[in-house]
Amino acid sequence: MRAEVAESWQRSAAAGVSAEQTEAPIAISESDLRALREAHPLSRVFPLLDDVLGQAVRDCDAMMAISDAAGTLLWVCGTPATLRQAERIGFVEGSNWDERVAGTNAPGLALATDRAAVVTRSEHFRASVQPWSCAATPIHDPHTSELLGVLDVTGGDQVVVPQTLAMVRAAARMAEAELARDLLARPAASAAAPRSGLQMMIEALGRTEALVTVDDGRGRLQTLRLSPRHSEIVLLLAAAPHGLSGDELGVLLYEDDGASSTLRAELNRLRHLLGDQLLASRPYRVSAGVTGDWLATEALLAAGDLRGAMRGYRGPLLPRSSAPGVVRLRETLESSLRHALLRSREADLMSAWTRSAWGRDDYAMWEAQRAAVGAASPMLALIDGQLARLDRELG
Repeated sequence: MRAEVAESWQRSAAAGVSAEQTEAPIAISESDLRALREAHPLSRVFPLLDDVLGQAVRDCDAMMAISDAAGTLLWVCGTPATLRQAERIGFVEGSNWDERVAGTNAPGLALATDRAAVVTRSEHFRASVQPWSCAATPIHDPHTSELLGVLDVTGGDQVVVPQTLAMVRAAARMAEAELARDLLARPAASAAAPRSGLQMMIEALGRTEALVTVDDGRGRLQTLRLSPRHSEIVLLLAAAPHGLSGDELGVLLYEDDGASSTLRAELNRLRHLLGDQLLASRPYRVSAGVTGDWLATEALLAAGDLRGAMRGYRGPLLPRSSAPGVVRLRETLESSLRHALLRSREADLMSAWTRSAWGRDDYAMWEAQRAAVGAASPMLALIDGQLARLDRELG
């Protein structure tokens, strides 16, 4: 079994999905579904997707489906005969195909990993779905990169060809391009709305080199990959909105006393890269509205949304950095998330932690996961095996 499918099976089992469950659960009433579809951003591109992909899948007795970011199927298109067959497994509008409630499937796997996914026949967790195969890819907001939902093609063996996923990906990118054009084609809104100015989005969770996306306030985006040292500087300045003096930044950046000339040289190079508008001095600070993936995780934790925080946590903050200020930020976030998990009794979230590179040797989490899954869980053998491994390794 492919590694990503095995991991999905573990998440499904940890969440309590039964392999004998016949249908996916209906998540929303028909009237609520209509309202959700009308308000959803993907409603603007559904006619396009149905035109370029929907008719093609009907011709080969497959289905096109579009879900929202929670896994609820908003639209399912196919021939009447194919749709009737799909009803037997609950693949209908309004059902939820998140892998935590429907078991391993391509739309659920694409949502969980934020990557394109193919799941064929016996790779499905539920036996009732194993006659089917599916290919899915995420669709993102072209302005904010927010996950909007998933585009999926589901059918029989005719789906299991490389061209299917290529076609689904191309249709999703076409939808994103159309959403971007739609955004630019709203002159009244653009003229009336005040500009918010420069914005900076920093992605640093699980990365040794941060990705920085800059919005100039007029809808133009630029994405830069920073060096490890520049990643540390931007992160520390983003975490100090009122700015830092050179001495304060040096203490947070260098394990030993860093020469002020070295720091000034690094800042000059960074200013040349980002521009004078973004990096100000006296004190050093980021002159833009700042958002970051670690800040979003902290905010979700503070709001009590542990599941959302785990979904956004791609790994420790700049994991290879030894800068004292970054180490403190990294350890604070990891500790807060870990303790929230230990208290949660959410077995599937604990499983996501123990399957990760940073959590696989966390003895206390494996113990907490064992208590959370219950005595009849198929996960017990795996958990007991990992606890035995740690007993041997840790003495």
